Amino acid sequence: MMRSIRNLRDYPAGLPLVSDELVEFHAARLLLLLKICGGRKGQIDGLTKLAKLDFFVRYPTFFARACAERGASAPDVEPGVESSMVRHHYGPWDHRYYHVLAYLEGKALVRVTREGTKPFRFQLTDQGVHAAEQLASTELFQELVEMMRHVFAVLGKDSGTALKDLIYRLFDREVAARKLGEVIKE
Repeated sequence: MMRSIRNLRDYPAGLPLVSDELVEFHAARLLLLLKICGGRKGQIDGLTKLAKLDFFVRYPTFFARACAERGASAPDVEPGVESSMVRHHYGPWDHRYYHVLAYLEGKALVRVTREGTKPFRFQLTDQGVHAAEQLASTELFQELVEMMRHVFAVLGKDSGTALKDLIYRLFDREVAARKLGEVIKE
């Protein structure tokens, strides 16, 4: 269950709390993802593309393999997954996306639109751009920002479907062969 930092006053002091349980942790990552991987407009078209770019940010070892396949250099980052994803119908997925995107939309940081049958468009509002710029300027997020810049440079022009196909081709055992809902391990 995700919690908000604002609602922790009643949280038992003796119980551990990890960032993965905080909506603000995921909201900050998605704001930065839209700012950095969303190009000049700060937008990503399609939940599939958003989820797959997020996958490569969250799984640096898998991103390094995708870089090798593309003939690109991978960033020098520590291996390990801070926040796991699960296997879903269209590849890696996080069930918290709906919660976090609604949170960001409710805070007027992200605009979610859809024209006809086109994929959903996720775009930073002016307030969202400002918030993402503030996050990106802090030391705390520098490693994440650099990882996102690499992901955008190597994979940012690909469609969500192309990214999904790349993941299934490169990571058959680690992703495609997993049961639906099973956690993806690096």
